[in-house]
Amino acid sequence: MKFKLEATAPDSAARAGEITTAHGVIPTPIFMPVGTVGSVKGVHMRELRDDIDAKIILGNTYHLYLRPGLEVLRKAGGLHKFNSWERPILTDSGGFQVFSLSANRKLKEEGAYFRSHIDGSKHLFTPEGVVDIQRVIGSDIMMALDECAPGTADFNYARKSLDLTHRWLKRGWDHFNATEPIYGYSQTFFPIVQGCVYPELRKESAKFVADLGAEGNAIGGLAVGEPTEKMYEMIEVVNDILPKDKPRYLMGVGTPANILEGIDRGVDMFDCVMPTRNGRNGMLFTSEGIMNMRNKKWADDYSEIDPNGTSWVDHEYSKAYLRHLFVSQELLAMQIASIHNLAFYLELVRQARKHIIAGDFASWKKMMIEKVTRRL
Repeated sequence: MKFKLEATAPDSAARAGEITTAHGVIPTPIFMPVGTVGSVKGVHMRELRDDIDAKIILGNTYHLYLRPGLEVLRKAGGLHKFNSWERPILTDSGGFQVFSLSANRKLKEEGAYFRSHIDGSKHLFTPEGVVDIQRVIGSDIMMALDECAPGTADFNYARKSLDLTHRWLKRGWDHFNATEPIYGYSQTFFPIVQGCVYPELRKESAKFVADLGAEGNAIGGLAVGEPTEKMYEMIEVVNDILPKDKPRYLMGVGTPANILEGIDRGVDMFDCVMPTRNGRNGMLFTSEGIMNMRNKKWADDYSEIDPNGTSWVDHEYSKAYLRHLFVSQELLAMQIASIHNLAFYLELVRQARKHIIAGDFASWKKMMIEKVTRRL
């Protein structure tokens, strides 16, 4: 993987760059649609590619390991061939999913023991094992196994959690460097900075991660219950230390405003289930604000979903029709909303990139924050 830094905003830490992988070039800042089990819910690969123009999508190690399983993925030739996505793929190591199974997992020095949410079967994720699993998946960018501590964790818990994450990281990094890709193209390993909401732990973790010299780095353990301002503070603390010539990936964040604030603080890559999950529940993020499509006010509004939208669905359908679909519990409602929201997120980061390069990102961001947080 290669990263080229193209521009930095004159009045901000915001950056525009370009990541080159074996499956294509990714302009940054970038938003990555979440395809947990190898699909972005309700959205065809053709729509992701041709309409939304997603440059990279995510898969999840935990879910893909359990279903369809490694044998099926290996026989298919990896996830790219299995799901017919020819562009880059990033896979999360499954650490966050195991963390979410707090009642059904145990963390030990050797790794994370957990029970499958599907059938209750017992499994063990080790730092080395998740590298091997991601080799089989064939992702362009793979993540280290870590523990994602709750945002409300006390200092002692956060300290022990970080120490374990660092020991796991060293093992995973060594194993990655001792193994080879399966399908004939290169893969990249991103370590993850942890440390909860404690600046001294975040600084220590950022230094530990930076010293490995990986091709890119991630910031994890945020947007997990801590106050939003604390999240922004931790991003600043970490990005002061992470190398400027490597891409920085903020995991699992977030709202359009969160993304703009992250870009402002020097983050290059984002992912979140919010555009599709919230879309399926009737929430649309638009160029003028947030709409709840079940509200009665849209019942006879025959204007376009988003006159400034970049997707065909924005101009093909009216607000009234989309509300009717939601009230009628039609599956098409969820598809339209998911396509719209993803297209909006991708256009938001495209515009951010454009304004970083033009040199007026700060003034544009101030105007956009007011718009994307407005309730219509």
